[in-house]
Amino acid sequence: MPMPDLREFLRSLKERSTNDGLLPFALVKYFAFSSFVLIMLAAFALSWLIADNARNTLLRRSEAYSQLFADNLNRQVFVQFVLPTVVRYGRIAISNQDQYERLDQIVRNLTRGMHIKEVTIYDSVENIVAYSTVQPLMGRRGLGGLEYSKAARGEKNSVVISSGSILSLLPGSDAIFCSMKTFVPFRQETRLAQQTDDIMGVIEVEQDISEDLHAIIVLQAKVIVLSLAIMSLLFAILSMIVVQANRTMARRAAERLRLEEELNEAQRLASLGKMVASVSHEIKNPLGIVHSTAEILAGRIGKLAPGNERLATIIVEETTRLDRIVREFLDFARPREAKMILGQLQEPAERAIRFLHSELERKNIEVDVQFSPDLPDVLLDSEHIYQVVFNIIFNAGQAMLQGGRLHLETQLALPGEGVSLSITDTGCGIAPEALSQIFNPFYTDKNRGTGLGLAIARSIVEKHGGKIEVASLVGAGSCFTITLPLPSPQSQVPEDAPQA
Repeated sequence: MPMPDLREFLRSLKERSTNDGLLPFALVKYFAFSSFVLIMLAAFALSWLIADNARNTLLRRSEAYSQLFADNLNRQVFVQFVLPTVVRYGRIAISNQDQYERLDQIVRNLTRGMHIKEVTIYDSVENIVAYSTVQPLMGRRGLGGLEYSKAARGEKNSVVISSGSILSLLPGSDAIFCSMKTFVPFRQETRLAQQTDDIMGVIEVEQDISEDLHAIIVLQAKVIVLSLAIMSLLFAILSMIVVQANRTMARRAAERLRLEEELNEAQRLASLGKMVASVSHEIKNPLGIVHSTAEILAGRIGKLAPGNERLATIIVEETTRLDRIVREFLDFARPREAKMILGQLQEPAERAIRFLHSELERKNIEVDVQFSPDLPDVLLDSEHIYQVVFNIIFNAGQAMLQGGRLHLETQLALPGEGVSLSITDTGCGIAPEALSQIFNPFYTDKNRGTGLGLAIARSIVEKHGGKIEVASLVGAGSCFTITLPLPSPQSQVPEDAPQA
């Protein structure tokens, strides 16, 4: 499978796995929202059932209370008013002021301290108000209605007049109102306080239960608000869990794709490395023969054809360059085993500076060295680190074609990170789009070069447990920083081990 097709396949695999992984959490999110809606509807239904049950209970008890009060009123009025009035006056005429005041006194004594709003007594023959605690109603006809007719036939009944709902709790809404009117027949009684079938009139008792209904509606609102608060909290917590789970799944999917791509890249480089190692090994020996032959030929040409020695010199130079390339391929394909010993990080840097001194001087590059003498030792393979520093300095020399300044400095890195070596040049710098790729194998922006130098450098530093970083600005220069960790007690070499 070609490389672009394989990457496209891995990308589609990631999308499918991401969608498959996120699907359960998406379902959980939908389930959470649906549950929130359903539970809120259930909370409203529950609050309505509670309020309706409480309202019905209130009405039943209020009706029973009114009927009990009316029966007691029936008894007290008959005993304390009807009988004495008939004996004294021969007949009942409430229009008489004395009779009215006596009856009114009896009724008010009975209603004192009770939630009775109004008491009305109707005539049994005509629908006319014979007595009322509201005096302007006395003598008025037709106020009883259907309930009066039922009570006149001996049937107790009640009617409720109310207005208001949970919306009445909002500011500016009409007040909650609830009134119950109970109609009972006003009967004669025997000496044993037993009611007879003789109906003398109809008693209407009006009871104001607005406060009780208000309390029920407030309870209903509290149930709804509490349910809303609890479900909102649960919904928020569940949403946070779902969001966090989505992010975790997305990170894991991205990490899995990255690992798959790295594995694919490693397999590709491993195959390429085997091929490069085989080819380089086969080229190395003939190339050495060509190099030696060219050197011998240069001496003979100088004798036979003076002035043509340059031809042989070109062959020597190019074979030397090819030999360096072959060595880079071999170092990349078959890296040498590192031999870690305690030593100073500045030592391989000093060697590289000494070796490249004449080359840097020829290019008019000023070298500025600032090595700290009291830095702790680190575990390193001096030859490997020398190769890393040599490569970076060599690249810096190529970046400063018109001369410049090269600064090397060692110091303690951030606390706990170890010792660092920074190599700073004043060359042309690295473009931002290339900065993230310079450590990739075979990447180069030069006409000549394999693009393996920095890749090998990073591999070496990482095998030391360290890191290599670069900062660059086009036209100003670049700074490479190599950081090696301090040896841990478990990694300390024996006291008789060789020192760098």
